[in-house]
Amino acid sequence: MTTIQKKPGIGQTNPIAHLTAEDLELIAKELDDIRQSVIDTRGERDARYIRRVIRTQRSIELGSRVVLLASLFPPAWVVGTAGLSIAKILENMEIGHNILHGQWDWMRDPKIHSTTWEWDSATPAAQWKHAHNELHHNFTNVIGKDNDLGYGIMRVDEDQAWHPMHLGQVGLNFLNALFFEYGIAAYDLEFRGAIARGKLKDPKFRREFKAVRAKIRRQVTKDYVVHPALSVLTGSFLSTMAANFTANTVRNLWSHSVIMCGHFPEGVQTFEKRSIDGETKPEWYVRQMLGSANISGSKLMHIMTGNLSHQIEHHLFPDLPSNRYGEIAPKVQDLFARYGLDYCARPLPQQVYSAWHKVVRLSLPNGWLDQTNARNLPAQLKRLYQMSTGGPKVRRALQARISQEQRRSLVEAA
Repeated sequence: MTTIQKKPGIGQTNPIAHLTAEDLELIAKELDDIRQSVIDTRGERDARYIRRVIRTQRSIELGSRVVLLASLFPPAWVVGTAGLSIAKILENMEIGHNILHGQWDWMRDPKIHSTTWEWDSATPAAQWKHAHNELHHNFTNVIGKDNDLGYGIMRVDEDQAWHPMHLGQVGLNFLNALFFEYGIAAYDLEFRGAIARGKLKDPKFRREFKAVRAKIRRQVTKDYVVHPALSVLTGSFLSTMAANFTANTVRNLWSHSVIMCGHFPEGVQTFEKRSIDGETKPEWYVRQMLGSANISGSKLMHIMTGNLSHQIEHHLFPDLPSNRYGEIAPKVQDLFARYGLDYCARPLPQQVYSAWHKVVRLSLPNGWLDQTNARNLPAQLKRLYQMSTGGPKVRRALQARISQEQRRSLVEAA
């Protein structure tokens, strides 16, 4: 649901209605203190951590690529592909994502700095930093401002009018997951908007498109030409190419799942554009708290997610070292509890299910899925067909009827 300034929808409540302006100021003060406590204590221990992760990732990647030189042999293919998948996940999530956030700039190491790092992804670092750091993190879950919310291809909120084209968003989202790095490159480039506004010949767009094309060419050459070519002597060219494709796909599916879990599960709030007009820092903090969700799990799982399993803490403090999010998470969770806010955290399978459930639910008219059961399925499918084939007037009338039935069901349940 959209919140802050919008009247709650059917069965929904405003999650911050009980908070006063003074409460918001106190929340911001506590969060500022938590952030400062990390800044005051970050140092050599943190620097050793990121250097160790980088060394480990590079060792795994190098070892896996060497093993894949003999990928014609099934055991070598399995071991090498698994290792390369892990290496690519580590590079994108715990290393690249966090370095490009500037989390390690305080080290003043030119090799581990947001201004010099280029990552193993189809999208150039400079374009990703603009789309992600400047837009997504400033406008988190604001419909029409945050492209990470639904990746610009999905209906993400009940207040967005349903259209028959939304029936395809489940399949479209799955395709996006399979080729996620290219999807990111496309919406970092704002490709869809450029087409809609007729700006494909705009000098700025052409310059950025050229950069994306060059980056994709380098990635393809590395994974699908050079590495397989080195395997020719063992007759492993095609199997090494397949291993690289598999590793990239595994990395894409994993990163897509982690990111979906961070902002799209049921219970995570979305916001109207007008809700951020004149937004204060305390209000910005609360929007990050309500618009993000965590994944609970082991330390290894946190590392493999790039510590985006601590998405709430990351969105509150995007420039703090990722290894410190687990340390401050209990303090943030306690703050949620004391001010009556929902700290949305679940194990990975539950968050993935919740996010995909929301994708499916919003691909259908509001209330249709909730109102459908085995007994009324034929009638509901007929109604869906009528909404899909009828015009706007038909859709509005049938949607009003579904909403009325949903309200009646909620009253009877109460």
